[in-house]
Amino acid sequence: MTGLRLPKGPTRIVCLTEEPTEILYLLGEGERVVGISAYTVRPPEARRDKPVVSAFIGGSIEKIAALQPDLIIGFSDIQADLARDLIKAHLPVLIFNQRSLQEILEVVSQVGRIVGRRAEADVWVSRAIERVERLGEKSARRTERPKVYFEEWDEPMICGIHWVSELIEIAGGQDVFRDRSRQRGAKGRIVTAEQVAEAAPDIMLASWCGKPFEAEAVRSRAGMAGVPAVAQGRMIELPPEIILQPGPACLTAGLDRLEQVLAPGWQTRA
Repeated sequence: MTGLRLPKGPTRIVCLTEEPTEILYLLGEGERVVGISAYTVRPPEARRDKPVVSAFIGGSIEKIAALQPDLIIGFSDIQADLARDLIKAHLPVLIFNQRSLQEILEVVSQVGRIVGRRAEADVWVSRAIERVERLGEKSARRTERPKVYFEEWDEPMICGIHWVSELIEIAGGQDVFRDRSRQRGAKGRIVTAEQVAEAAPDIMLASWCGKPFEAEAVRSRAGMAGVPAVAQGRMIELPPEIILQPGPACLTAGLDRLEQVLAPGWQTRA
């Protein structure tokens, strides 16, 4: 007898970012999560019940190892150093690097397969696609679509990442830095106040990666006072947990909020 058995999938999963936690709870597998990120908001019971073992860039190798995880899930090249240290500690690490809506859906599907919830994941993905297509068709019929500048960080100014740009377009806006959003690294999305002024967005959306948005700081930037979004006071802060999380949140609560902000009549909302 070899003692080998059929794999049942990981049962002790540490999530270094928010989206794998939400995906697992969404699929009915929240009990597999044994550690979470400090930025976890969704679902609230995860924040209430699970120990925090990491921030975004760093984490406690000792705390994570003590949980005896059989899988650690993270996101992006920004967590490369943390992933390296975890691997050196002989821990199993899976890093996703999703940047687009299609890649986000792929991650949901892959996580579903890992924990034996392929059917549930595919149902959720199919419903998400149906909603996106329905809203996209509705937006395409609009005669006027506001120009939108999304700011992910203020110093330096970084415009929206790919999935945010896609969501803006689906919800009825025109991302003024649509082409730049396709850059996979943040450095490729750095913009200047002059470039924003030249683009003349009608609406500014901001989510500064966890710190509060400061409208007055934007107004004080050279050349920004005359930007339509700034001059008309159409500067709107979005919670990072619903727009900068590359998982279910951006396709549900995030898209809901964008649809509200960009709906016809946006000209009169300040």
